[in-house]
Amino acid sequence: MTTWITICDTCKRDGWDLTGAQTTDGESLASLIEAEAKDAPGVRTRRVACLMGCKTGCNVAVQAHGKLCYTLGNFSPDTDSATGIVGYATLHAASASGQVPYRDWPQAIKGHFVTRHPPLPDADPETDAA
Repeated sequence: MTTWITICDTCKRDGWDLTGAQTTDGESLASLIEAEAKDAPGVRTRRVACLMGCKTGCNVAVQAHGKLCYTLGNFSPDTDSATGIVGYATLHAASASGQVPYRDWPQAIKGHFVTRHPPLPDADPETDAA
């Protein structure tokens, strides 16, 4: 089962416009995550134009079919963040439910969780009741 790291590549942290950067903070973080995840077992990456978490940019979602999914944010676009995100996604991929014990979380992701979503149901309850 593949765990996807969905990375917002349009995220701009406060003060981004003052830095003179040619790429967004999201693009910078995405590049670092992609490089880190290249050989991570069970993990793939993709970029999206917006995760609508602008107040907590840089944002990523960690998702897999049939598992708990998470949105994380307020990362700095740096190697420590990328390593922590990929480390957590690798643990998520290895978990049957997507839940990873807190004691196993990489330090770099602690305090960055924004939301947790239960897995989608396999079937529509309306049609199953008929």
